[in-house]
Amino acid sequence: MTTDELLEWDQTHLWHPYTSTTHPQQTYPVASAKGCVITLEDGRELIDGMSSWWCAIHGYSHPILTSAITEQADHLAHIMFGGLTHRPAVELGKLLVERILPEGMDRLFYSDSGSVSVEVALKMAIQYQLAHGRRGHTHFATISRGYHGDTWHAMSVCDPVTSMHSLFSGTLPAHYFAPQPRCAFGAEWDPDDLRPMRELVAVHRDELAGIIVEPIVQGAGGMYFYHPMYLEGLRALCDEYDLLLIFDEIATGFGRIGELLATYFTDIKPDIITIGKAMTGGYMTLACTVTTQEIADTICSGEAGCFMHGPTFMANPMACAVSKASIELLLSQDWRGRVRHIEQKLRDGLTPLQELSGVREVRCLGAIGVVEMKEPVDMERLIPDFVEEGIWVRPFGRLVYLEPQFMAITDDQLDRLIDGLSHVLRAHDR
Repeated sequence: MTTDELLEWDQTHLWHPYTSTTHPQQTYPVASAKGCVITLEDGRELIDGMSSWWCAIHGYSHPILTSAITEQADHLAHIMFGGLTHRPAVELGKLLVERILPEGMDRLFYSDSGSVSVEVALKMAIQYQLAHGRRGHTHFATISRGYHGDTWHAMSVCDPVTSMHSLFSGTLPAHYFAPQPRCAFGAEWDPDDLRPMRELVAVHRDELAGIIVEPIVQGAGGMYFYHPMYLEGLRALCDEYDLLLIFDEIATGFGRIGELLATYFTDIKPDIITIGKAMTGGYMTLACTVTTQEIADTICSGEAGCFMHGPTFMANPMACAVSKASIELLLSQDWRGRVRHIEQKLRDGLTPLQELSGVREVRCLGAIGVVEMKEPVDMERLIPDFVEEGIWVRPFGRLVYLEPQFMAITDDQLDRLIDGLSHVLRAHDR
């Protein structure tokens, strides 16, 4: 196919995420990607500001990661995990338990996507309550403007009003939503911020299995950063009412916000953690739901006698091998210093955009820089302008943001990302 033929077939037959077939968005055919540079088929090069939806951290086509996956493919590409095990799954699990996860979080259930890991977490919480004889405890409490994935039960704990899943609100399981925390990350903590959630839990205590939140960083629901003390308040609530606390760390895990997990900004730990996205450095889809031995044993002592879930591609050996290589590569470098450096550059470069009439707020945390607009952005106008600037930035809603590959991007590339984004937003603000 020529590039034009490829694009025509794509527009006629392929359905891209969150796009219309009657009013399709422009797509850009990628020929290759190396480091932080995406090369289009027409030869144009774009500096990647999205990390492929936040999962790539070491740069594309990293030789260590490529070697890990190709070597694994040579002798075991996939095998069912029912009744069988393999070295990559065990070695990755050991690395996660010893180097990434909080002490005591040491029972791991692999799955093949972040959304599925959330489904697994919710099912774990429900089976846990059933094993304790609490049959009515099948609902969850969470906070507004959250996002936990696109599969069915994961959608149900996304905000039913403001999220991209509001269309399904009448058909999804009904859960309970407290207001988004008011105290921002870095601001003074006000204990009254927890009052709405405390009241909600008190009212619905006989229905709840647990509380699920994205800790500190709300991702696709609005890129909002809230105070870590809110999480400590949730821990106390769950302890008081015998609920399980679930942290969805899919977007926050593996260093992007300055800690290996967001939970390390607190003095507590949850009962269940979900991890994914950057887990494989952007090479393959893999996720994991982690809990304690006590919770796992309680689930398995219940009526079913086991945990009732089993994805076909669970613990895929290639995904496990490249994940282990990615985590080892991360831990072998000064990832914390690198994230601090990027945060400062994002803050210095993006804060001046606060003066624009169309900008509501600029906020930065770790390797995340967000420009929140007052009105929804026009993607059909902005994205081609970003491409003309030689950068790949894909806004959504009112948010124009950067999440660069923090272990690979150079200062020059980051400057070009920030300058290109700023130039486009200033041009559209006239």
